[in-house]
Amino acid sequence: MAQVIAYETSGGRRYMVRYRKPDGKQTKKRGFTTKREAGDFASTVEVSKLQGTFIPEALGRAKVGDLGLAWIRRQSDWKESYDYTMRSTWWTHVEPRWGQTAIADVNRVDVEDWVSGMGRSRSVASRCVTILNGILDDAVAKRLIVANNVGKVALPRKDQKPRLYLSHEQVAAFAGAAGDLGVIVNVLAYTGLRWGELAGLHGPDIDPVGRRISVNRNAVQVGSRVVLGTPKTHELRNVPLPKFLADELKGIKWPGIAFPDAKGNYRRSPRASTSKRSWWRTAVLEAGIPEVTPHDLRHTAASLAVQSGAHVKAVQRMLGHKSAAMTLDVYSDLFDSDLDLVADAMEAARLSALK
Repeated sequence: MAQVIAYETSGGRRYMVRYRKPDGKQTKKRGFTTKREAGDFASTVEVSKLQGTFIPEALGRAKVGDLGLAWIRRQSDWKESYDYTMRSTWWTHVEPRWGQTAIADVNRVDVEDWVSGMGRSRSVASRCVTILNGILDDAVAKRLIVANNVGKVALPRKDQKPRLYLSHEQVAAFAGAAGDLGVIVNVLAYTGLRWGELAGLHGPDIDPVGRRISVNRNAVQVGSRVVLGTPKTHELRNVPLPKFLADELKGIKWPGIAFPDAKGNYRRSPRASTSKRSWWRTAVLEAGIPEVTPHDLRHTAASLAVQSGAHVKAVQRMLGHKSAAMTLDVYSDLFDSDLDLVADAMEAARLSALK
């Protein structure tokens, strides 16, 4: 059984607990200011030994920084682009604050204070918490600590920016101003492809006769490189083509990259251009349309599809969302008019029933 022993210091009487670890070796913990505090610790030790949850205190002194990169390296299912983002988050935000902190000292209150005061977006805060939780879950599995004391942390509220939807006329003006690259504008605006999915297209992925594009790969910028991988959700999909766009794409027959840059490489997003007057921005200014990003044209594709009467399930398949519910969550504003149709249908049904 653990023993509570009093001893004298220059600051007054203190108490220590002498006890045996599960392996039979004797150890002690000093510095308790009251006998009751020491007794509570002694009781906890004995209960944890009986329950098989005893973990030597020294193990919990391992630093977050000693475990962080090891946890990141083991995430083999991450895409290279996401791995790059998570490593950047680790070095920029997590390691500077928590690297020298003992894993046993990381708790939810301190993490929430840190997250609320960091002044970063919800997505950055979420990645930071994901990393910390992963490290602590690892520590629990390795029996370095008894439990993960962080868990679910309150994240900053996500500010929804108004989405930009271009009209058919605005898309046509933009594509016309882009000249030979106008076909890229039209593909983005009428298929909803992400930029990386468009950049990763090869000639055989485009079937103008069958009016389909097969989305098989994703070419995204990771640091200074463009990395080729699977689409964002790992799901391959076929996207329909309007006839006018299928006709525009009939000239693409080569087996290589469908929309290469001037050097024949995978094309980088115009947002990554170091030039303020990239072809994209020049065409935007010439067309006289609002400042748009490639992702705004993905939103535009959803908008134009809904305006044409497309069902939410078809829009989901076109965009490559995991579910129709996700499409409705993201683009709920586009389906507001459906509420009027429901109300009108109920009114008609009521009138018919009461005749």
